Amino acid sequence: MRNHKQMMTALLLGTAGLALGGCGADDIASPGTGGNVTINNITPPPPVTPPPPTSTLVTPATGCPTIGDPQGLTDSGTITGPTGTYRVCTLPAQINANVTLPRVAGLLYRLGGRVDVGTDQGPTEETTDAADVNLTIEPGVVIFGGTGVSWLHINRGNRITATGTAARPIVFTSRDNVLGLNGDSSIGQWGGVVLSGRAPVTDCLATAAAPGTTACERQVEGAVDPARYGGATPADNSGRMSFVQIRYSGFVLSGASELQALTTGGTGSATVLNNIQLHNSSDDGAEFFGGLVNAKYLIVDGADDDGIDTDVGIKANFQYVIAVQRQGAGDSMIEADTDNAVDGDNPRQNTRMANFTFIQRNNISNQASILLRGGTDYSLMNGVIVSPNTSCLRISRPQTASATVNAAIDEVGAPFIRSVQAQCSATPFVGSNGVTAAEVSAIFGAGANNNSATLTPSLTSTFINGATEAAIAAFNASTVNSFFDATTYIGAVRDAADTWYQGWTCNSGTVSFGTGNTGLCSSIPTI
Repeated sequence: MRNHKQMMTALLLGTAGLALGGCGADDIASPGTGGNVTINNITPPPPVTPPPPTSTLVTPATGCPTIGDPQGLTDSGTITGPTGTYRVCTLPAQINANVTLPRVAGLLYRLGGRVDVGTDQGPTEETTDAADVNLTIEPGVVIFGGTGVSWLHINRGNRITATGTAARPIVFTSRDNVLGLNGDSSIGQWGGVVLSGRAPVTDCLATAAAPGTTACERQVEGAVDPARYGGATPADNSGRMSFVQIRYSGFVLSGASELQALTTGGTGSATVLNNIQLHNSSDDGAEFFGGLVNAKYLIVDGADDDGIDTDVGIKANFQYVIAVQRQGAGDSMIEADTDNAVDGDNPRQNTRMANFTFIQRNNISNQASILLRGGTDYSLMNGVIVSPNTSCLRISRPQTASATVNAAIDEVGAPFIRSVQAQCSATPFVGSNGVTAAEVSAIFGAGANNNSATLTPSLTSTFINGATEAAIAAFNASTVNSFFDATTYIGAVRDAADTWYQGWTCNSGTVSFGTGNTGLCSSIPTI
């Protein structure tokens, strides 16, 4: 009991102490009691310094890779442009062994002048030939011409394997492009890419040579040193080029002769060409000299001369072709053969083109968007031509217009035109050198064969079919040659859902191919 009383006494004394502790002149009262209030400010922590921004500029690779050729690559230092600084690796002037150019971050390959792949092995395959050489270029590689006279030449008997992808195309371009100096009118800053093969050609260098034989050879246009093509192997193989851009080409190599973005001479039917963009060539976008050429998904934009030029007895098939001129520049969209004393040579040119869209913006010296001459045979199927300022079709020489089929002279008849819709000037057809405008009109067949020279185009984004084009029934081009796909539409691009041109192309003021590609042609890709 004593302990209990002691505990109660202690509890009462403690309670009294608490009550007394709440009084006195120096007490701190709670807010609202009239006493003083002290607020202790908490000092905030110092602000966190953000990390420095990550640079998006390219930094140079540490060195050049080892390649199969004993000469190797030459480390030419670095080059700096708007996208960053790159290691420059210069190719040898002659590649004598199989070589692969890998894509290396921060590295560009350079052509120091003319670069030959292999040696010219002549018009026939011999047991004494040097070993065939194959230049392989990996997706995403960029190669630039270090000087105006730089160009890449695939010699007869050798090959190129330049196979990019839609996400990583291969780009051939100029030094100025790397430096960021180019605009929409820049052209002719380096040579271009040339493939030479052993397929038949005409217009032989040797006057006594029979066209289409191993004795009939020609020299690459503009080349100073020997660069021969031609032979008698229709299925010759110069390699493959796919998902490739060739920009700002066409430098004058000698005299008044310049290269195109892409030049083929006597390449055979085993050569594969598809998904190739030819941008701002100072001459033709592409010129095909003889041989047997098959190509799909070609784009020619900004060429200073013709879009596609075909010569010297070529047999060719092209499908899905977009060609767009720069404003105030360019000549015909198609020039087929030349008027000369040997336009009766065999093999006679026979070029067939299906699903094309041509945007002709200028009034031109060749008088027409499409010029057929030199006795050529030609087929145009499922096309759209927008040429409001000039004539659409010009045919020169009676042999070109002849409807007579004659196997003895390799003549298949007059130009064959089906499901071609055109917007032309007030003079849609022109004849010359023995052919009248009325004859050209009859061959075109305005109002027949689903052809028209009075199209009111409804194209969107420059080259995509609109409602007017979609209403035109297509011709089945596969009945002409098995190379062609049978399509249900005319033009190169069916509608907005048809996107074969996207991803691997570049854009310019001449024409845009949408987003998600390599960006502006005036800037090199960093993908």
